[in-house]
Amino acid sequence: MEPVQLAAILGAAVLLASMVSVELGISVALLELALGVALGNVFSLDANASWLSFIAGFASVVLTFLAGAEVDPDYFRERLGASLAIGVVSFAGPFVTATLIALGPLGWSHKASLIAGTALSTTSLAVVYAVLVETGLNTVRVGKLIMSACFVTDMCTVLALSLMFIKPTVWFPVFVAVSLALIVLLPRCAPWFFGRYGDRVIEPEIKLVFVLLFALMVLGNEANSQAVLPAFVLGLVMSRHYQRHQKEQRRMRVVAFAFLTPFFFLRGGLNVSLAAVVANLGALGLLAAAKMAPKLGLVFPLARRHAGANATFTTLLMSTGLTFGTISALYWPQRAHHRPHPVLAAADGRRALSDRPHRDRPALVLAAGRCRATAPPGAARAVGDPHRGVELAAATRRGRSATGTLGT
Repeated sequence: MEPVQLAAILGAAVLLASMVSVELGISVALLELALGVALGNVFSLDANASWLSFIAGFASVVLTFLAGAEVDPDYFRERLGASLAIGVVSFAGPFVTATLIALGPLGWSHKASLIAGTALSTTSLAVVYAVLVETGLNTVRVGKLIMSACFVTDMCTVLALSLMFIKPTVWFPVFVAVSLALIVLLPRCAPWFFGRYGDRVIEPEIKLVFVLLFALMVLGNEANSQAVLPAFVLGLVMSRHYQRHQKEQRRMRVVAFAFLTPFFFLRGGLNVSLAAVVANLGALGLLAAAKMAPKLGLVFPLARRHAGANATFTTLLMSTGLTFGTISALYWPQRAHHRPHPVLAAADGRRALSDRPHRDRPALVLAAGRCRATAPPGAARAVGDPHRGVELAAATRRGRSATGTLGT
């Protein structure tokens, strides 16, 4: 299929998802994921097209930057203990449980089990941020707490992945140095740059942020690391600037939600093989339970303590998984050299697993991750406005108005 044909099909899916979202009040991110699953399995669309992979990868970095920009640094410091407690438990419970289940009932190798545990321990800051923006909860205290805790969980995931599997290259010190330099310098340079070049139809301020995020992606790739975490911190240190210049933040959000993030969520759905899911429902159920049971059982008591009436909503959003789950699972080809377990024999995307397992994706781990990207946010929205507290209900009313403005 030609790139323009694939783009046309996905563009139509993006428009359809937006229309259905407005009519039914369902999160557009969840609809895009679902449409991606349907299109990928019915038409066998290529989820690994170079242009689509690039846009989706950049979208995850932009979403993470925007999520960081929503968190007030003073509030982050004030609720640091709560964010650390929820975030660390959200990582540790699924990591230990999924690793033990993969080692035991599924009979996977030690390395494969650790990768599965890491992939299923994550949250998805991109999914969480999209849902919070659509409901208007990104501006209230519970939304900021959730985003902070998600960042802590993903930080733990990246540290675990780095310690166990990733071998940094000689570029890693350069990546760290440049990340720190941008985090220190951008808040100081932004007022001058945005004052001199901003508020124009050509949007130089958005282009500046995009160039810096591209630089982090290039260096992160060379260093065998990820640009998502420094992007969140960069957004965090820019949050005060965006509090004073909310139109700039809103314009960047419009660019992200209108063009970048739909392809990110669609590609997430395209990677799911329904054939693999149907053929191995038992193993998929074990993997999904290994993720969800610890999340729900361990996070809820902490959320009840720190989020009060919003504990259920917080717990469900902390149970999502997409971006880092996929990143972790994709280390299977490079690191887990083992004979493939029968439950992985269905497909890589929609291709049969070969005799060289180190070149194939763990289809069921990815499928379990996509289930976590759709079910928990949908359930979170379904827990009901009357039961989410005054703050949540009021924010939801504001969010519906803002969502109409954004076209999401």
